[in-house]
Amino acid sequence: MPLDGPDIDTSVAHPARRYNYWLGGKDNFAADRESGDAIAAAFPGMVVAARENRKFLRRAVRYLAADAGVRQFLDVGTGIPTEPNLHEVAQAVDPSARVVYVDNDPIVLAHANALLTGTDQGVTTYVDADVRDPARILAEARATLDFDRPIGLTLLAIMHFVPDADGAHALVAELVDALAPGSYLALSHATGDFIPPEIVAEMAKRDARSKSPVVDRDRAAFARFFSGLELVDPGIVTVARWREDTEEGDRPADETVSLYGAVARKP
Repeated sequence: MPLDGPDIDTSVAHPARRYNYWLGGKDNFAADRESGDAIAAAFPGMVVAARENRKFLRRAVRYLAADAGVRQFLDVGTGIPTEPNLHEVAQAVDPSARVVYVDNDPIVLAHANALLTGTDQGVTTYVDADVRDPARILAEARATLDFDRPIGLTLLAIMHFVPDADGAHALVAELVDALAPGSYLALSHATGDFIPPEIVAEMAKRDARSKSPVVDRDRAAFARFFSGLELVDPGIVTVARWREDTEEGDRPADETVSLYGAVARKP
């Protein structure tokens, strides 16, 4: 399927395509690369942060599947496929794991077939929906997932595109409320807590022209996403620090990554 069309504006930087560029992918356009380079010039750690977020996905999903015994996953804000995808991590632990991917980006939809190549024993499906429409997400996910059993809900580097005016915390709460006890929430989010204010301001200025500008949140605002849940050790840390002992190589400094990450259980 072509990567441009009536629903894909290639002249304006898009978060999913820009993220793909930072990860070294090819599914991006000049506007995405220009925006990505401008932000990286203001914050040189951006490429490292993007790649550490993917490592966090792998570690978090592996923990949920191997240690917590989760066999169902709802991944909201999937983005352009980047191997290993979530279903590949989960189904490597248990081939029967079921995964529902959710995104409303037409370029992600163009790549949906790449997401739907799970194991013969498991199920992998795609839902075209916006994180701002949890009712639709839940309704369509029920066709694949059993909401009477634990589910791993993953919202990775997506909620910082949702401003407070759109009820970011309430949206996550609505999704979590629908999950059975014993379910988990894994969430990562941009923060300015580790970066000088002048750099945060410069990044925001260079990001302003993109389709969905980033909303930095501090630790307290990030923690609110987990209200009523039990944080899994080590709690709220940067994505590079979450269970870092399971990752080979030196871990980057917090100020280089500047993304909070955490996993929590619904009691």
